[in-house]
Amino acid sequence: MPHPVSRTPLQGDFTTDPRVLLLALMAAAIGVAAVATAWALLGLIALCTNIAYGGQFSFAAATPDPRLLGWLSVGVPVVGALIIGMMARFGSEKIRGHGIPEAMEAILIGQSRISPRVAILKPLSSAVSIGTGGPFGAEGPIIMTGGAIGSLFAQCFHMSSAERKTLLVAGAAAGMTAIFATPIAAVLLAVELLLFEWKPRSFIPVLAACLAASVARGWLLPLGPLFAHAGALPLTPAMLLAACALGLVCGLGSGVLTAMVYAAEDAFGVLPIHWMWWPAIGGVAVGLGGMIEPRALGVGYDSIRDLLGGAVPLQAVLLLLVVKAVIWAVALGSGTSGGVLAPLLIMGGAVGAVASGVLPHAGVGDWALIGMAAMMGGTMRAPLTATMFAVELTGGSGLLLPLLAACGTSYAVTVLLLRRSILTEKVARRGHHITREYQVDPFALARVADVMVARVDTLPAAMRVAEAVAFFAEGTPRHKSYPVVDGAGRPVAMIARADVLHFMQHATEGTLAAVLGGRPLVTADPEEPVAALVARMVREAAGRVPVVGADGRVVGIVARKDLLAVRARNLAEEHERQAWFGWRTAPQRS
Repeated sequence: MPHPVSRTPLQGDFTTDPRVLLLALMAAAIGVAAVATAWALLGLIALCTNIAYGGQFSFAAATPDPRLLGWLSVGVPVVGALIIGMMARFGSEKIRGHGIPEAMEAILIGQSRISPRVAILKPLSSAVSIGTGGPFGAEGPIIMTGGAIGSLFAQCFHMSSAERKTLLVAGAAAGMTAIFATPIAAVLLAVELLLFEWKPRSFIPVLAACLAASVARGWLLPLGPLFAHAGALPLTPAMLLAACALGLVCGLGSGVLTAMVYAAEDAFGVLPIHWMWWPAIGGVAVGLGGMIEPRALGVGYDSIRDLLGGAVPLQAVLLLLVVKAVIWAVALGSGTSGGVLAPLLIMGGAVGAVASGVLPHAGVGDWALIGMAAMMGGTMRAPLTATMFAVELTGGSGLLLPLLAACGTSYAVTVLLLRRSILTEKVARRGHHITREYQVDPFALARVADVMVARVDTLPAAMRVAEAVAFFAEGTPRHKSYPVVDGAGRPVAMIARADVLHFMQHATEGTLAAVLGGRPLVTADPEEPVAALVARMVREAAGRVPVVGADGRVVGIVARKDLLAVRARNLAEEHERQAWFGWRTAPQRS
């Protein structure tokens, strides 16, 4: 008798098992650790800022102020960039950049493994970069660092790559929660950018990490919204259209900013010097930009508050927008370390503040906030994250629908105009294509009965080996393999051309049942999902599988080529267009 390969049970809505509860507990611990790391990073940024611009050893919050040093302040970002260049050259090159693409790369091609060296050097390099005036945010580095904590924690246990990914993303989302106190937006960020799936087995641990980080944040960092703003717009068609118009402008601005960053990176790439020195050149641009507009340096949280409060004159807003965009693009293109989220908020807020002069009247800072969210949503291609981020960041929901309209419009613009986002372009330049479209696996929706071939050619179990050799040796075209069935039509084995060659070489005798019957046999149920069968075929290296009915008889067969029919049907649903009512025309293909 054959040894049947166990079938996957008929699946429900999800494949998650109770192990997710263990992952959730681990993720909660990682969330607490991410808060401690975020607190330490903010302290390091303050320390570097105080040393660089004030000459004092202090962890008190500080803002880069070039006026304290005069023209000597131009050299401060250069010194910081030199330190970062050496850390990247002699420590780890993975600390270069803004963190999120590196996390994506680790998830997609690195089996979610991040080294301890990166976990240490990334926050240190970012603290030096931001503390010496770099126009970056702390969220990218803490997302990368939180992800590194999750990855390192997972590597201490026997876990699959998928489970390591879950804990890596849990740490990254907890890091964002720790910096901005935005747990819902952090969960959405994980779903829209990092998980590359939508499954309970990853969502539940990420949620646990963000909840734990929210609680732990109150022990070390201030409570409440980071930028309190209780805005509200009347829900009229004119207001929603105005929000969409601002989203359109921010979407175009997202494209410009993305092009600026990678144009700067390409320009640095042709320099006849080692990349270790590129950040120092970018530091010169940062230093000069700081002399023109000091607000453009550092994280810029004060600038965000001023934009929301309407405390920045129009001319100063324009100057801040131009200087911030230029030095941010040059510095980021040079390969230094720092995040993109806070700069996007500042530049989007500046666009919204400028546009408020022509948009319908609203509360002070309302259009600036909508511009912040739209710039973030379009540039990062995460509209839901950006919408909820703006709500949580300010503690008010009065602008929810205008925010959603602006973010959705900005997202649509960048999706249609740009092949890749500012995040995925970095990964693509390293030779790895990323798709950001998620859909239900068509194999999970199809039944085996939908794809099997019902008319099955079989060989009898009582056939002699010599007869089987003669059967395959005839000139008539043959399949690569055939089910071997007993007198009742039940499968006992599969015979392939390779088996026949083996019989010929070793002069095997006897019946097919005798020489093949002891092998494991992969079978399928006509009602099971094709995805379950595909998993078994891959695991057992089976090219053709007999389908067995309730009475144990062979009712069909599935080969690899039959699986392509599922994909073909999916493509047809995507691209064939036809009208069911009105004038009937021939089907059109896109």
